[in-house]
Formats: sequence, C-alpha cells, structure tokens
Amino acid sequence: MSVRRKKPEELRSHRWYGVDDLRSFGHRSRIKQMGYASEDYAGKPIIGIVNTWSDINQCHAHLRVRAEEVKRGVWQAGGFPIELPAISLSEPVVKPTTMLYRNFLAMETEELLRSHPCDGAVLLGGCDKTTPGLIMGALSMDIPAIFVPAGPMLRGMWRGKPLGSGSDTWKYWAELRAGTITRDDWGEIENGISRSFGTCMTMGTAATMMSIAETLGFTLPGASSIPAPDSSHPRMATASGRRIVEMVWQDLKPSDIVSRASFDNAITVDMAVGGSTNAVVHILAMAGRAGIKLTLDDLDVIAKRVPVIANVRPSGAYLMEDFYYAGGLRPLIAQLGSLIDGGARTVNGKSIGENVKGAQVWNDDVIRSLNNPVSNAGALAVLRGNLAPDGAVIKPSAADPKLLKHSGPAVVFKDYNDMAARLDAPDLKVTADSVLVLQSAGPHGGPGFPEWGMLPLPKKLLQQGVRDMVRVSDSRMSGTSYGTCVLHVAPESAIGGPIALVKDGDTITLDVPGRVLRLEVPDEELKRRRAAWVAPKPHYPRGYGALFAKHVTQANEGCDFDFLTAPGKVAEPEIH
Repeated sequence: MSVRRKKPEELRSHRWYGVDDLRSFGHRSRIKQMGYASEDYAGKPIIGIVNTWSDINQCHAHLRVRAEEVKRGVWQAGGFPIELPAISLSEPVVKPTTMLYRNFLAMETEELLRSHPCDGAVLLGGCDKTTPGLIMGALSMDIPAIFVPAGPMLRGMWRGKPLGSGSDTWKYWAELRAGTITRDDWGEIENGISRSFGTCMTMGTAATMMSIAETLGFTLPGASSIPAPDSSHPRMATASGRRIVEMVWQDLKPSDIVSRASFDNAITVDMAVGGSTNAVVHILAMAGRAGIKLTLDDLDVIAKRVPVIANVRPSGAYLMEDFYYAGGLRPLIAQLGSLIDGGARTVNGKSIGENVKGAQVWNDDVIRSLNNPVSNAGALAVLRGNLAPDGAVIKPSAADPKLLKHSGPAVVFKDYNDMAARLDAPDLKVTADSVLVLQSAGPHGGPGFPEWGMLPLPKKLLQQGVRDMVRVSDSRMSGTSYGTCVLHVAPESAIGGPIALVKDGDTITLDVPGRVLRLEVPDEELKRRRAAWVAPKPHYPRGYGALFAKHVTQANEGCDFDFLTAPGKVAEPEIH
C-alpha cells in the first residue's frame, strides 16, 4: 500500500522557518546564532528529543549519551534534531512520590512539543512514571512520536546469588528485622544490588511499562527489554532517530497507531509478564488521552484469561537480563497466539503480528508457553464490595495462595506515620490472621498516591516466621513488591471512601476468586460512622500540589487531571 508523503512546505516547522516574513527571519537568524547553516535545517523534519535525563536519576544516567545517539540517527535520515529537557522523575528519590508528578511530565511533554517547531518527537524515558507521562503527552499532542526505553540495569549479585532490585530489598529488609541476617550482610546487599545504570531489572513498573509501550506500538520491535548497558541499546536509539524522520514524512501519528485493539494487546502482555499493578492506573490514563474508553472491568476480563508466562521476579524466578537473552518481548508476544490482535499498527509501519513473526524463545524456563505457565492465578484481579465500591486491585501471582480467600480482624493505621510509629510495638494487637489496613494513602491522602501498599509486617510476626499477611490500602505498591496486598481501594479514604470508616477489630473478607473485598459491618453502623467522619485538611495551600488535589481523578479513572482528558484538540500556536 502506497503512503502519501508530506512535502517540505507541509511540515509543521515550516511555519517557523519557511515563511518569508519578519518573524521567520528572527527564527532563522537565531538558529544561525548557534552555528547552524540553512542546509542543516531548511526543508527538513525538525525532531524534538524529549529527554528525562538528570544527575539524580540513576535509571536514566545514560540518556545524555543516548540523546546524542538518537541525534546521529536523525542526522543520518535527513532530519534536524533538537533536544528538549523535561522533568526527570527519579523513582527512588523524588518525594512524596513520583506519581504526584506524572501528570506534570505529561503536560510538559505536550506543551514542549506544541510550543516548539517540532515535526516529530523521540521520547527518552523508562523510570516508572516517565513512560506513561511521556506517552500521555505525545498522545495529546498527536504528532509523529517514537519511544526509546531506558532499559533495565544488570542483575545484582550477593555472595554468588542474583539480586533483584526492589524484590530482594523487601525480602532482606524483612530478614534483617527478623534477625536472620546481620547489618554487615545488609551492607553487602546494598553494595551489590544496583550494578549499572538502567531501570529495575525485575518486572517492576519500569519493565512493565516499557513492555506496554512496545506492545502499544510506540517502540521499535524488541526495544523494551534490551539491558541499558548492552551495545544493542545505543544501536536501537540511533535506529529510532532514523525511523522518526520517516514517520514524519509519512505523517504516522499516535492516533494512527493506538486503538482499542492495541490497548487490549497491552493489557494482555501486562498480564502475561506478571506486570506491576501500577500499570492499571497508567493504562487507564493513556487510554483516556487516546479517547479510548477503558474500565477496571475491561482489564479484569482480560486478566481472567491470560496466565503469567514470564518467569521473572516478583512473580517468577529470573531477572530482566535473563528475559532479554531468552528472546525478550517479541517471542513472548508470539507465544500468546490468538490472544493478541496481530493487526494492530506500530511505529515501524508494520503490524505487531508482522513484528513478532518468527521470534524464537531461547530459554523456555524464562519465557514459558501457555501450556506451561508460571502461574494460572493471574497478574491482576479487580475486587469490589462495600469496602471498594469503585474497585481495588491485587496481584494474585505475587501473593500467598493460602491468603487469596481470607477473613480476619482489621488492624487500622490512620496514615503512614501512625503505621511507622506503632507497627513494631510489642503491645500491638495483631496476629498472622489480622488484616493490616492503611488509610490516607491515595491520590489526595498521600498526597500523590505513594507506594505504601506493601505494608511491612510487624516485627513480632516476622520473628515468628510469618512472611505474608493480608494488607489493604488506598495506596499503590512498587511493581517490584510482592505479597497479599490489596491496593488502589476507591474511593480513597481522604475523600470519604468506605476505607475511611474501618476500625480496629472489624472483620474484612477477601475473596480473590470471587472478586470480593467486603467489610463485615452492618450498613446502619457504617452510616453512623460516615455521619461522624471529618474530612482532612488539604496538604497543599498553593502551587502544583493544590492544582493536583483540585483536578486529579481517582485510581479507577487513571489519576489523570480532569481538564487533560476533556475532548477537543488544542489549536496550533499563533506565530507572530
């Protein structure tokens, strides 16, 4: 099929540089001020490289160099690259949580591309919130765009054993508190768990979202799982630079690529890789930006039919380096067969079915077949009931199977500080059958929806050998985490959701197969408690935090800003 190609005068950047008027004279003279000649840019696609590198983002430490490698590809293909720095969102460092700033990055990406003479965009990111933030902005702006994933770091090592970021942090922290390892052991683990630049090398939120970006069609085939230090990574970056120039000439935009089918594919792959529960919020937000209606129930329908076939922590045994050398995402998608709509389009101009055709698995213990899954329990279950009328989520594949049907008395913490102060108290009334409940940890309550949902177990239970128990909160948890953790309870407690009404000793019933989360308290008693409930004071009197609180939606709606999902395309800026 022939594709109509743009003419140079149809480029968006032509309005800045190609018009014979005083304003264009100013634009051209200023670009020459930087040492460029008209031969460098005139009549060529101008490519905005949105780079989330910073000195404090270890996941993106290599993106300063990768930006230069993208530029090389842009130059090779006859384009003109301009690098545009954006907020970096270092997951371990930014407080109170990077989730507070995902929408900030999405707005920044959209407005950078709108306000500058960009004909196309290359998006550099990978640390948890940067992938959805960049893609959300690109979807809203809707000029040709391609995503360059940062890639996972090398596996950690300690005394000859591989360490997985996040997953083994929680594991060995529990062992330290239980007294089974020493402070010296803990120090050695700290020195060995993060050995290179790149994102978490477990199937945490970063790896999950990079996989989703590829499945949505935003990356070159196979790009999402290349380890950051592997020499294939800079080659992929340069190839992405070459490809975006061709995408501009073809006018291949995000709206031409994403569809309900591509989102269904992304959800399917998310389940197959045992993806992070955080992906739920990001998928809903990205779909909203694309004008595609998705609900928690849509995700649950797919979750019920897709087993986990990536044997990667925290649901499995291996790490992302092993996953890549076993073949990476392409053969995993091929393994899914008819569960994938092979006709969905991608940035290289081919369908996802064409991109994965012939891809082979090189280690069938790392990438399993549908007949030999890692888990049939599933990577996601959506729960409802009087405790979560708008939904909650759990990751069954990372939970203790014995706890997937459980009833127990609540031990309630009113906020994170309350939990930190009382959790290890010897007189805390808690047993292994208790249900730990954390309030004030949602989008408003956190603030910003922090990753507090993997509540640590009380020290006295750890010393008794307990390693999992049911935990319920309106917060998120790291994609590297594990355990029987019910998350994203909506509505959240800070706006008066039922989780705000739970008291110590109330019985909570969890039934994952039945998709139920229920508070065993009579309706009349709940009405009495609601009448006595007092809304908390806002965290932020001004600034971005106040904007966030005023406009953020709840977890089941993607936590985007209501004004960013409003219909209607923003007009191009006037150039005067």
